[in-house]
Amino acid sequence: MPSAPSKIYADDVSLLVVTLDTNPFFWATFPFPFAEFLSQVLAFLNSILLLGQLNQVIVIATGCNSCAYVYDSSSERNHGATTGTMPALYSNLLHNINEFLARDRQLDALRKTGTVPSSLLSGSLSMALCYIQRAFRLGPMPPQPRILCLQGAADGPEQYVAIMNAIFSAQRSMVPIDSCYIGSNNSAFLQQASYITSGIYYKPPQLEGLYQYLSTVFATDLHSRAFLRLPKSVGVDFRASCFCHKRTIDMGFVCSVCLSIFCEHHDKCSTCGGMTVSRIGVSMPGTAMR
Repeated sequence: MPSAPSKIYADDVSLLVVTLDTNPFFWATFPFPFAEFLSQVLAFLNSILLLGQLNQVIVIATGCNSCAYVYDSSSERNHGATTGTMPALYSNLLHNINEFLARDRQLDALRKTGTVPSSLLSGSLSMALCYIQRAFRLGPMPPQPRILCLQGAADGPEQYVAIMNAIFSAQRSMVPIDSCYIGSNNSAFLQQASYITSGIYYKPPQLEGLYQYLSTVFATDLHSRAFLRLPKSVGVDFRASCFCHKRTIDMGFVCSVCLSIFCEHHDKCSTCGGMTVSRIGVSMPGTAMR
């Protein structure tokens, strides 16, 4: 897998932005407990900080109704602070995640009963890119940025447009999106995100050894990846979601003006008002609909 194009970065300094799936609907039915998952993720984040004293780790909690920054290693509050015998990475992050889950649960009270929501991946990706863009503006030599998505919940087709916009924004900014998917099936959104941005997509076969997979696959910086044999995606699901019903489709109709995708024929595009809507396959290997 080719490494992402590089700008002029500070040598051996990494900025890792992690999106952490905290969707309670997913974890309530998943056989691997969230507490065990979180403990292995915390050990991995701690190892990133130990690799270099200038490395920076940002954690964004991804709920089903909202997203929030829950940890920033560059914050003065997190530098060397401890609670008893617990380092700041553990104490502050656990405290912030608990507060975030409580707020997200309150927002969920407005949701219709019987629906199982997907995680708000589009929101967490947007927040990650905003933080990285702010880091780019702090000086001429920013740390090497990358995004790691730790996702478990299934894709939400209604987020297709927002997620694809975030993916192409990351590609333009030369920010690779790594994906560690722990759900039952593969994530088409994350497969496309890693493929388009030259990141790594990996689905650990055994979650009991999650820390080992994270440390051997995702701990490597962008420069070192050119010298390692990292996992390659066997295949990428390029199917798109229609703009009308938010369903994943293999064949559809595409507006020739704005490239909006529909599962049914429309005489007039509902997005831009264009009059020409052509039938086309939206699952073509090596391509992705923008």
